[in-house]
Amino acid sequence: MTLSDATLRYGEGFCEALLGLDALYAAEQTAGGAGPADDLERLVVLNMSTTHQPEPFADYAAAIARFTELGAAATALPERDRQRYYAQASGSAVAFATWRSTGLPFPDQIGRFLHIPSALASDAELDAIRGEMRTALTDMGYSGDLVRQMADWEARQRVPADEVQGTLDELMSEAWDRTAEVMQIPSDKSDGMKVRTVSGAPFNARCDFTNRTVDLNIDPVLTMPGLRHLAVHEGYPGHYVQFTRRRVAYENGTGPADNLLSVVNTASSTPFEGIADVGMRVIGWDRSPDDHLSGLLSRYRSGIGTRAAWRLHAEGWAPSAVRDEIHRDALTGGEGWVDGRMRFISRPDRAALIWSYWQGEPAVGAAWDQVKDRQDAWPDYFTFLYDRMHSAETVGMFAG
Repeated sequence: MTLSDATLRYGEGFCEALLGLDALYAAEQTAGGAGPADDLERLVVLNMSTTHQPEPFADYAAAIARFTELGAAATALPERDRQRYYAQASGSAVAFATWRSTGLPFPDQIGRFLHIPSALASDAELDAIRGEMRTALTDMGYSGDLVRQMADWEARQRVPADEVQGTLDELMSEAWDRTAEVMQIPSDKSDGMKVRTVSGAPFNARCDFTNRTVDLNIDPVLTMPGLRHLAVHEGYPGHYVQFTRRRVAYENGTGPADNLLSVVNTASSTPFEGIADVGMRVIGWDRSPDDHLSGLLSRYRSGIGTRAAWRLHAEGWAPSAVRDEIHRDALTGGEGWVDGRMRFISRPDRAALIWSYWQGEPAVGAAWDQVKDRQDAWPDYFTFLYDRMHSAETVGMFAG
């Protein structure tokens, strides 16, 4: 499981090249009249390094040349999964620079940024999830059509807005304890995340690792199973554990320098979200009927999100028509959830990322299924999955 010196050296250069591309993107926005630095969109949304400096790029052509070189050099790395990951991550950077310099059609953004199929969720796939939800709700005693069943379920599970913060704090504490029973968290619980409620945000929840907060949008209707999912996804064994283990692995000399970055629109985006979602299975919080239904709802929402983003950016639908379709099919969450989803998919620099949620859980879930009953393999599996970056393809390369 130990990475070679050659791969660790490669990671140093790859980290600084990513920081250079991020700096170039920021400079582009500043030249275009963007506001203060804090308002700029970023390719690198988290930088835990205190020593690495951006590689200077005069323009996007220079960045493309550098990442083409890095992609070719990856083939010489000793580890098969690192060869593939760095080749794909370099390709993501080339695609991003191409998008910013000459443009890239939306389907190509999905495929070339994320290295996953660029197809939107099909009607058959969405119908299948709705069928599973209907069966689950009927088994729990809910009657009527699916809309009625979901409305009654949401009303029963709803957490009032003034109780959300305290409830999520308690759930995150339990999620930490459950995670610590199955895998190492190389930190003290006092370093964990605190909940901060927000309104009008383009997300449902966000892990602000730098400030150790989970920013939770309280505009949507929130349920107890949904909050349990958020505690896992944003906290433990989700994003907080991912960031913490990656940083510590670098500090211990066992992880590459690009561990210190969180980059959007790249090969690692899909497993990043998938690892967080599959955390429900890892700590055994997916076993009650309500949590099972909440998991189906989360996947369904990702699916209709891909369809909405496709309508907007590939088919050219008017935003009002896209919103109407989301509202028609949302089933739960109220106007707040619809508004948040529209803000998410309306951002050209983020729209492709909805595919990370849609494709992430199946990719990582398939890998977890290979070891879930082999507890002796868990330590090596978690080291492989958490302590280095992955693409949707390389998560399945664990050989323990």
